[in-house]
Amino acid sequence: MSKKIYVGNLSYSTTEETLRNQFSQFGEVETVTIIMDKMTNRSKGFGFVEMTDDDAALDAISTLNQKDIDGRKVRVNEAEERKPRPRFDDNRDGRN
Repeated sequence: MSKKIYVGNLSYSTTEETLRNQFSQFGEVETVTIIMDKMTNRSKGFGFVEMTDDDAALDAISTLNQKDIDGRKVRVNEAEERKPRPRFDDNRDGRN
């Protein structure tokens, strides 16, 4: 089973390739995704890395947390499940 890792405080210049290179030192990297702002197409400063081996992922987390990547000390920890958010209700005229 793969483990999803949150990587925060990324430099806007950090690329998915940079993250893949950093994490692949610890084991096989399944996916790398940097979250982009839809309006500006610029990084939101965080992303996710999925690794195939749990032990390798835990080793990467403990080693890379607070490490300098592209001039920023990144925050690295196990990703948490996203809590559901209420859906936007477009019922503006007051009718149900």
